Amino acid sequence: MSAVPASFASLLRCAFVASLLALGACSDNDNTPIVADTSVNGSGTLNLTGGAADADYRLGPNDRTRIIVYGQPNLTGEFVLDGSGNLAFPLIGNVPANGMTPTELQRAIATKLDPDYLHNPSVSVEVASRRPFYVVGEVQKPGSYPYVTDMNVLNAIATAGGQTYRANMGRFYIKRQVDGQVVRVSATQESRLQPGDTVVVRERYF
Repeated sequence: MSAVPASFASLLRCAFVASLLALGACSDNDNTPIVADTSVNGSGTLNLTGGAADADYRLGPNDRTRIIVYGQPNLTGEFVLDGSGNLAFPLIGNVPANGMTPTELQRAIATKLDPDYLHNPSVSVEVASRRPFYVVGEVQKPGSYPYVTDMNVLNAIATAGGQTYRANMGRFYIKRQVDGQVVRVSATQESRLQPGDTVVVRERYF
């Protein structure tokens, strides 16, 4: 007689665990495509723009640039790309800078200035500060934070005050825009971030 209650209790435990797993699967209603993490290649070096030098960096919304037009103090200063990736520059108006490298942007500005405003202008563009990254989900202080070169997921979570007791620290998603499309990168604690990334720290269910 005693074997029946034990077996029934075991069945209940299995049903409970199964229901939790089903709940975890159903709770993710995000249909964003999932891609593999390619932030570190086989040699251990970055092959994404997040770790690239400024010369190869692709500008995006909320990046701050430092632009110098030599001999023209009124055209020299710091300029921020707006939410659409446009840069408002004196005399020439909006420049669609989203996706450009600093070198490409300085060429675009020089081309627009010459010949209507300046003859053969010398323009320099640097990245003053990269767009922030975001941390959401099971962390103490969700929000946006200044990007730091070579930051990984664990660093990002620490910057956001650390994980909550409900956090699933074994599996993460990084939301990232790639070629104009938002994807979810299946990440680990060591995955490297890019400017503008959103780290999603999910809840564990058991």
